[in-house]
Amino acid sequence: MTYDLIVVGAGPGGCATAITAARLGANVLLIERGHFPRHKVCGEFVSAESLGVLASLLTLERRSLIANAPPIAYCRIFAEGTEIRAGISPVAASIARFDLDEALWQSALGSRVHVQPGCTVQEVQRVSRPDSYQPAFRVVTAAREFRARAVVNASGRWSSLTTAARRSGITGARWIGLKAHFREPAASASVDLYFFEGGYCGVQPVSPAGRNGSGSVVNACAMVKAEIARDMPQVLLCHSRLEQRSRSWEPLMEPVTTSPLIFHEPEPVQDGMLQVGDAATFVDPFVGDGISLALRSGALAGECLAGFIAQACSLDEALTRYSKTYRKRLVPVFRASSRLRKLMDWPPLVRRPVLSLLERSPLLTRQLVRRTR
Repeated sequence: MTYDLIVVGAGPGGCATAITAARLGANVLLIERGHFPRHKVCGEFVSAESLGVLASLLTLERRSLIANAPPIAYCRIFAEGTEIRAGISPVAASIARFDLDEALWQSALGSRVHVQPGCTVQEVQRVSRPDSYQPAFRVVTAAREFRARAVVNASGRWSSLTTAARRSGITGARWIGLKAHFREPAASASVDLYFFEGGYCGVQPVSPAGRNGSGSVVNACAMVKAEIARDMPQVLLCHSRLEQRSRSWEPLMEPVTTSPLIFHEPEPVQDGMLQVGDAATFVDPFVGDGISLALRSGALAGECLAGFIAQACSLDEALTRYSKTYRKRLVPVFRASSRLRKLMDWPPLVRRPVLSLLERSPLLTRQLVRRTR
């Protein structure tokens, strides 16, 4: 069971890697511990910068997912009694992860990627010299072992591949991610962020209003400290305007949660593996670019491995190229989101004047939004 490339994790980043590499001629195995379709904690915001990447990854019959996605033309931020508005140009889209992951998984199948759903990777071992073109890795699962010339870790921010150093670095407040879908009588074409002490909640439509007047489906996704809220009803009570808005909502699914949420410096390469999406680093959800960064890093990983698969360069040369390009193209986004997150952690006496300034300065707000893209 030997492959050119094994990708661990079939979220947006993993599928982007597998599809890109397979189309460039690699024999690819995509391993996923879960089954599709399924809900994941996610803001479900897809920026315009990544819609082209997504379209190129999807097979022709799956591209209607983009055409049917509700457009997101502006954002609204509710914090400290202010309402800050900023246009989103080019217009973004809202796509439920339930649909996005399934479409990418089916597109991987359509691109001749071999798949192993319901399979958990227990260990990855590097077994040959860095300059060798022979299988360099053993990938161990509960059922069997596989060998591969290269491995991409797309297993998310917390898995069996999370290093001991990263696990030992968990300190401070424990953050929880929560998500649920609701039906709302009339949702605006915006992503709305409600900030409160100890967290925030983002709301946006993921499907338009039905022709029968059934209303829109909205996604509510929150990141909160464990001592502030542990379930979605508690989250909705944390902000007065959010609580008032949610009174008209009809629940459509059981909420899903995830933890821990860990912020750390980007690690595009670890133990000889390329890392994509949240496995490389976790971007603060309120900037709305997690899916975009997963797609872009995944496609980049597949491209950087093409030379190694064709025996035109060594694996270490491919790793170096990926790391350098990742840091040039994607790390600025993480830096900008980190600075904005620190702004929201400032004491209220300092934070309020800054938010008031942004409320009065739409141009400055738009510039800040662009820095996170």
